[in-house]
Amino acid sequence: MTHISTSHITASVANALQYISYYHPPDFIESMSRAYEREASESAKNAIGQILINSRMAAEGHRPICQDTGIVVVFIKIGQSVVIDGDISLQNAIDQGVRQAYTDPDNPLRASVVSPPIGERRNTGDNTPAVVHIEIVTGDTLEITVAAKGGGSENKARLGMLNPSDDLTQWVTDTLPGMGAGWCPPGILGLGIGGTPEKALLLAKESLMAPIDIDQIIADGPKNPIEQLRLNIYESVNRLGIGAQGLGGLTTVLDVKILEHPTHAASLPVAMIPNCAATRHIHFTLDGSGPAKLPTVDLANWPQIAAQTGGRRVNLDTLTPEDYRSWRIGENLLLSGHILTGRDAAHKRIVDRIQSGEALPEGVDLNGRFIYYVGPVDPVGDEVVGPAGPTTSTRMDKFTDTLLEHTGLAGMIGKAERGAAAIEAIRRHGSVYLIAVGGAAYLVSRAIQASRVVAFEDLGMEAIYEFEIKDMPVTVAVDSTGASVHQEGPRLWRKKIESFPVRVA
Repeated sequence: MTHISTSHITASVANALQYISYYHPPDFIESMSRAYEREASESAKNAIGQILINSRMAAEGHRPICQDTGIVVVFIKIGQSVVIDGDISLQNAIDQGVRQAYTDPDNPLRASVVSPPIGERRNTGDNTPAVVHIEIVTGDTLEITVAAKGGGSENKARLGMLNPSDDLTQWVTDTLPGMGAGWCPPGILGLGIGGTPEKALLLAKESLMAPIDIDQIIADGPKNPIEQLRLNIYESVNRLGIGAQGLGGLTTVLDVKILEHPTHAASLPVAMIPNCAATRHIHFTLDGSGPAKLPTVDLANWPQIAAQTGGRRVNLDTLTPEDYRSWRIGENLLLSGHILTGRDAAHKRIVDRIQSGEALPEGVDLNGRFIYYVGPVDPVGDEVVGPAGPTTSTRMDKFTDTLLEHTGLAGMIGKAERGAAAIEAIRRHGSVYLIAVGGAAYLVSRAIQASRVVAFEDLGMEAIYEFEIKDMPVTVAVDSTGASVHQEGPRLWRKKIESFPVRVA
């Protein structure tokens, strides 16, 4: 019998969550570096470069790669000969580790978990509870995989109940464009095939924990039907031309992972879950000798890349409608001046006040201003603000027309595409929509010179802040004519890729 203390589980989980908040897995860095070198799309290469620069900065500074530090998911395989010692449950031991990691004063992580999920949705304040999956196996150790999964990629999970004769590769390539770019490609696709619907989803999530090895399969050739299917999907998806951040390019996915399970003869459940550019997971084993010893990180694994933040400088404090209505999609800008922030909860409160005839809070004057969709991490030391990358903008689409019509809002900054109704509202009101790179939160935060809460402080990270920024890098994603870079970029690159050899990545 192996005796493992709950205190060692708690310490291991806490250390692991801090570790993965600022260290990308080495295989991810290697794969992203290869994608950067071969990328032919200037916009996509710029985005991948920012992600890699941000990753190195986070590793050096021990600060979060992304402001969305995720909901914690833990896979545990408990050996049948293991005895867990302690006066708290395994779930509570894990949750204590989560609590310690997310409230660490040296590197506080953003608390994003709300309870209950329907109704008040109050933030739990420490990112607990974790989602824990337990399997009993033979042996005398605890095998633990800890992941922190961001909402942008989790929201893109898909489940299909296919017919056994259906083409799975076709289902993936038909389904993936509808996921948009809110999952921050390039990343990894996880597929769970078989079992029952809930089993397929669990397999898809667990498949994302495996190392990236698609280049080895390409080099050696597929050795079994699953490797062949992975390669087929990998090539088919990359031929869609979606590219980094959905801007159009050669690499949309870095790898495709598959786990399978026997299923009913009449069924073919298929689940698909993406991992974003803030891929965060680590595996370790506890054998009773103490907390896990995590790998030493070699910063030489990160490539040396020149700054990817060029563009025309814009002073938002003196900007006129004529100025921003002259911008066109794909144009890179460096923004300086003052902006307000706001996410889902703040948008709902603003729209509720507008519709009820109430005045907006003091300091929330949106006329002629830009709003940034962000929920930053708390600052440490002399930081003005912690990592502050953009959140997925489509969640604000339902509020866009009302804000543009009633507040005089000039433009919005977020990540990924906008829906048809939001684009039409932007066109009709002569507004613009800009994107910052998802997965480059620490890099973006360096552009923020001052920060203060102006409204809805009770919302925590979803409060409305005013940021003073200098040279914040953005790209025009929807211009005042209603053109969208997320439509035009992939369309252009899909045509280019059609003339390429079969393998494009």
